[in-house]
Amino acid sequence: MPVVDADGIPTRYEVVGEGPALLMFSPGGFDSSLENWTSFGRYRDLGFVAALAPSYTCVLFDRRESGQSGGRVQRLGWEDYVAQALALINHLGLDQVHAMGGCVGCSTAAALAAAAPGRVRSLVLFSPAGGPRYRMAQHRRFAEHLAFAANHGLAAVAELARSTGAGFSKDPRVGPWAAPLRTSEAFAASYAAIDPARYETIVAGTVRRLFDRDTVPGVEAEDLMTLDVPALIVPGQDASHAPSAARYLQECLPVNEYWDVPVAAQTADTAPARVLGFLRGNES
Repeated sequence: MPVVDADGIPTRYEVVGEGPALLMFSPGGFDSSLENWTSFGRYRDLGFVAALAPSYTCVLFDRRESGQSGGRVQRLGWEDYVAQALALINHLGLDQVHAMGGCVGCSTAAALAAAAPGRVRSLVLFSPAGGPRYRMAQHRRFAEHLAFAANHGLAAVAELARSTGAGFSKDPRVGPWAAPLRTSEAFAASYAAIDPARYETIVAGTVRRLFDRDTVPGVEAEDLMTLDVPALIVPGQDASHAPSAARYLQECLPVNEYWDVPVAAQTADTAPARVLGFLRGNES
């Protein structure tokens, strides 16, 4: 698959299908690789890419610090994920895209629309990650990583990451930069040499910046409330995808359709068809 420099981050991407462009923000938390649309959890069964590609040019990519994309040790914020996405669509020469997020990808899709509303034709927010238990789990994960790094050192973090395939979501010890630690020896070497106190500050600042609320992280309510981009909101129903998170988006986004069906009714027969209907209704 091709790799492009997107905001200074080597970014692996894939373009599938034909028709209007649909930028797809992968599910999977800190392991948001493009394969997750076809292999991760319930998305494996829903078959969005196969269903959408005949009508849309699906642009899939590894989020920075995920899959085969690179990374940069910095205090991460949602704007950094937006910068990568904008650089990718600029590289592809796409003036406007529909944007679809799954799970935590919903936060970046919404953040892209808020930052560059003229570039986004519509939003599909499928099972948005969020809720109080989600925030608590994220903070706990970062605390576990910092404890391991403090006790064993960053060289041990790099060694562990390179010896296992588990990502940050499954094994907090490997940290949010596990993917580039595995794919780049130069990155691993520079990571191991970071001053521990500086690293602790970066990581502590990252978790506070990314997960600062008990609902959908990423965009302030006032920015959502002044956004005219039409959105389809599909609720989740577990501790990481709280129904309250989807309802929050419904309350904040002025132009929205809320698909009020339980997760059990969101199937390969119903969910892609609902998304296709919404996208086709927002082509003008």
